[in-house]
Amino acid sequence: MKNANLVFRTLVLAVVPLLTLGACAKEKSGTTPAAVTIAAAKTVADFFPIQVGERTVRMQLAVRPDEMQRGLMERRDLARDDGMIFIYEKPQQMSFWMRNTPTPLDIGFYNSEGVLEEVYPMHPFDETSVSSRSDRLRFALEMNQGWFQANGIKPGSKLDVKALAAALKARGFDAKKYGLAF
Repeated sequence: MKNANLVFRTLVLAVVPLLTLGACAKEKSGTTPAAVTIAAAKTVADFFPIQVGERTVRMQLAVRPDEMQRGLMERRDLARDDGMIFIYEKPQQMSFWMRNTPTPLDIGFYNSEGVLEEVYPMHPFDETSVSSRSDRLRFALEMNQGWFQANGIKPGSKLDVKALAAALKARGFDAKKYGLAF
């Protein structure tokens, strides 16, 4: 019993000042810090509406190396206008494969200005690399196979880079680091 009383007193001494501090700390708006809502940063699982040509696509953003490596592996739930965009810090030549990816995809490679330069089909579970010809590419967008053609999205079509920059910011990334300064 002696130890139980000591634990109880210690707990009371630790909690009461915190409760008092919380009750006394009011902001100018009259709310306590506990009442202020903090928005959680978005993750690779979140979708962002971004215009591609005349179409709006719900995109997931693969930015970190682990997100890029995982990509759309094992996904069978890609809706008609859903896709994943891979965002690189520097322009480069790109190469993708379909390891553990059961959904047939097309990949569109975009330059730093958001202009589509190349589109290629990618086949389920095919581990043959699909490489870009250009080495000036910044973004790669994976969509269901046939999506680019069905929607009239061809080389020269533009990606809304301002919306992409806003999505990066919502994910907690500095868009300037990815060449998107607005």
